[in-house]
Amino acid sequence: MFVRIKTTPNSPRRSVQLVEGVRDGGKVRQRIVRHIGVAMDEDELERLRRLGEYVKAKLEDEHQPSLFAPDTIADQVIRVGRQGDGKLPVDLKQLEEEQRLITGIHEVYGEMYRQLGLDGLLPRSRYRASHDALFHVVMARIANPDSKRGSVRRLEEDFGVSLPLEKVYRMMDQLDAPVINHLRRRVGEASRSLLPVAVLFFDCTTLYFETAVEDELRQHGFSKDGKHRDSQVLLALMVTREGLPISYEVFPGSTYEGHSLVLQDMQRRHQVERAVCVRGMLSAANLDAMDKIGGEYVVGARLRNLPVALQKQVLETDAYVPLEGSEDRRVGEWEHKGRRLIVVFCPKRARKDAYERRHQVQRLLERLKRNPKELLSHHGAKRFIAVEGDARLTVNPEKIAEAERWDGLAGVVTNLRDASTAEVMAHYHGLWQVEESFRITKHDLKVRPIWHWNENRIRIAIAFMAFACVRHLAYRVAIQKKRMSPEVIRSALVHRQCSVLSCRQSGNRYVIPSKPTPVAEQIYATMGLPLTITPYQLV
Repeated sequence: MFVRIKTTPNSPRRSVQLVEGVRDGGKVRQRIVRHIGVAMDEDELERLRRLGEYVKAKLEDEHQPSLFAPDTIADQVIRVGRQGDGKLPVDLKQLEEEQRLITGIHEVYGEMYRQLGLDGLLPRSRYRASHDALFHVVMARIANPDSKRGSVRRLEEDFGVSLPLEKVYRMMDQLDAPVINHLRRRVGEASRSLLPVAVLFFDCTTLYFETAVEDELRQHGFSKDGKHRDSQVLLALMVTREGLPISYEVFPGSTYEGHSLVLQDMQRRHQVERAVCVRGMLSAANLDAMDKIGGEYVVGARLRNLPVALQKQVLETDAYVPLEGSEDRRVGEWEHKGRRLIVVFCPKRARKDAYERRHQVQRLLERLKRNPKELLSHHGAKRFIAVEGDARLTVNPEKIAEAERWDGLAGVVTNLRDASTAEVMAHYHGLWQVEESFRITKHDLKVRPIWHWNENRIRIAIAFMAFACVRHLAYRVAIQKKRMSPEVIRSALVHRQCSVLSCRQSGNRYVIPSKPTPVAEQIYATMGLPLTITPYQLV
């Protein structure tokens, strides 16, 4: 491949092209790889020739990339980029690209990592190697969640960080109980320092292992992932109304998630003096236990399990009164077993429930025509199916009519006496924060399945650190700029990259930052970080 200057007869125009030789039969022909431009004088010709040499070096490097000792260079790219003067006294045709690095993740989330105090979990003086390994593995999980082996590979390929896998495992073994308690305390203090914690959103989920082997922590239990044959652990998560993490706990897999002792233990450990537990559902026995320990709660109500007389009152929505602060929702309230039962009727939700049920019934009718036997084991289909005579399946209109009566109704049970109806419902509607937190943990950060067997490695400290960084950055962006999902933020930072060029003549290295997107500019401004787009030299 070389730069060709092509002249035009009777014209001062000269075309600068990047060409390569290709064999066509027994002859070698020149194929144009890239058209660089057209020069009208000597100055333009020289500039285009230099550009052609740079493009040539860049294309050759894509086919045969050269790697360098990455740890120091990657750190220099970020550090020098904040103070470079942008002067590049270098001949462009002497430059060739060595590597392209993702810098946005380490710059922004690295700053958040330090502001949360996570860089002090493992003392530098004693655990310097593990301290650095922990930081890079957390950044890798935020950028592109993968196994530890995959994270190590991506760190070298995309971030210029060389990290032996054995060093990662040694670091994980050092994340013992004192370190994890320190982690939870620091994250909780950081969240509480931003906002007072008056309402605590608490929920549990299960995380499965790729094994059926059990021990004191990995046990069989009810799996929310449908992995009933695999051992699991129970993850309990506490977040604020804004979604900021307060703490987490990992319990043996056989622990019953609705048990009040789980919440009581977490409140005691993490010094949450007064917190309202907001959950989707709790059993009657656990509500009694919560009352006994003085716990405050707002939980979803099973309206169809209420006594028949109370059901009749709940279904008389004409007697409901308007809900404060809402245009169309109406509310009814009753006393039930010494607790407040609050039910809200929403016309918009009623229309949505009716629409979804019509489509579900239509799909049932179509499946009954094709293969009715497959519906016998379909949990959702059983709501509207009846078995007649010689095991013939049909859609039961009485079940459909019964479901229609509950369209648009949603209720909660609470023991809060000093809160208004609107406040209680606002608490319950904030439950999406903890649900979104589990979605981020399970899907965005891919905390499952777990392959480890060592207890220190099972405690998901790395995933929780990544989750804390993700949540705190999203919160800051939302209050200073506009709300962005963690995925939008991650994508913008992953595309914040730098090309590292080396000069063949002098051996100097230069960095050309990529052009930031408007989203990246907002994120950097939120964190108060400089965002340079000017090329600079590494020193």
